Amino acid sequence: MSTAVMSAASMNSTASIAAATGSSAAPRVRLRLTRRGRAVLTALVALPVVIIALVFALNGGVAAATGEQAHVTFHYVTVQSGDSLWSVAERLAPNADPRDVIADLVSLNGLESAVVTPGQQLAIPTQYDK
Repeated sequence: MSTAVMSAASMNSTASIAAATGSSAAPRVRLRLTRRGRAVLTALVALPVVIIALVFALNGGVAAATGEQAHVTFHYVTVQSGDSLWSVAERLAPNADPRDVIADLVSLNGLESAVVTPGQQLAIPTQYDK
């Protein structure tokens, strides 16, 4: 019974102090985060930011496919008997370095080597087309 009287008395003193200062009777509770709580809160705040960054990073380099087709026409040269890529390059672009022309011919035609056979048709790069 003495504890009940004491707790009631302490409650009356808290209420009278609260009434004198003009604040509510409930004591103030300060929120304290533990280390684990701070880690969870940081992860919850950072997760949407990371997801948005990943979405932008993955979508940023995607090429959009369209139904339009680029119509490129090439002119062709037929390799004659005794021709090499060097002679074809000199014939196509007499003022250009034949090595550059040969590199362009090999790249455009998907040749694995510089060996050509008579009757073979080679697409001419547009910069050397007359």
